[in-house]
Amino acid sequence: MTDLPDEVLAHLRSVLDSPEIPGDRYLPLEAIAQGGMGTIYRTHDRTLDREVALKVLRAELSGDILAERLRREARILARLEHPGIVPVHDAGMLADGRVFYVMKLVRGQRLDEFASHATRNDVLRAFLRVCEAVGFAHAEGVVHRDLKPANVMVGAFGEVLVLDWGIARLVREGRERAGGESAVPRETVADDTSSGTVLGTFGFMAPEQAAGAVDRVDGRSDVYSLGAVLRQLIGPAPPRPLASICDRASAQLREERYPDVAELAAEVTRYLDGVPVQAHRESPLERVGRAYLKYQTPIILVLSYLAMRMLFLLWRDR
Repeated sequence: MTDLPDEVLAHLRSVLDSPEIPGDRYLPLEAIAQGGMGTIYRTHDRTLDREVALKVLRAELSGDILAERLRREARILARLEHPGIVPVHDAGMLADGRVFYVMKLVRGQRLDEFASHATRNDVLRAFLRVCEAVGFAHAEGVVHRDLKPANVMVGAFGEVLVLDWGIARLVREGRERAGGESAVPRETVADDTSSGTVLGTFGFMAPEQAAGAVDRVDGRSDVYSLGAVLRQLIGPAPPRPLASICDRASAQLREERYPDVAELAAEVTRYLDGVPVQAHRESPLERVGRAYLKYQTPIILVLSYLAMRMLFLLWRDR
């Protein structure tokens, strides 16, 4: 039998994988991303005349376990209503039985791409927006488990969105809504991973994740990942206070990390505000340098005034 060229095989694979959506509302236009579990298509929503993103299980990965994982991801996202988390619009099943869901089409650049040309303070402010979204998810009982720069998008107007909640873990039921309804539905609280399962990205996952200790994964695991993200964003030679923040966030022992994302964000805010951070013990020289940076403008104005006075006095005495 004659082997088909690679480009022909790739075309046949894309045709096989292309979703056939029941009804005429959604028209897939092109595949724009592919992960370990699903493919995301830029899709035209004919009903509302807009572009959306459609995520569907890859054809070769069909099966009840993965189908339920994708449904679970959609349910989690649908409940996490936050400006920093992609909203879900719809969900369903393709003609071939594969599960799909429809969400906002995110346009922009990855967080690490944004960091390559933005100022340090702008990068830190974007990082704080990530912390806000992750902190909200933790309050709803959801741990992301795969935080990394590639899973954060920064839009053209500064909006920051945390993506790819496919391996998120429900560590508990979320806060109750008015009327006693849980913010995370009870039927989704059961996790689909067992002890020994390693999920995440090496270099960003916490030691307990890398060891497959699923029952030890909690909000502090995401704090570890955020520390690793911050370390990559600020580069190889950061100011010592920022390096200390990264070190504490990504401590090997959970008990030595910040207890939650809010504390990590508070430390970064302290640095931006020019006040001491708790993770770093300043030397006298560092204290003077920090004070100068914080009050640089008034110091320069005072020194300029004094210099002008000295020049005036010298000129008058001539």
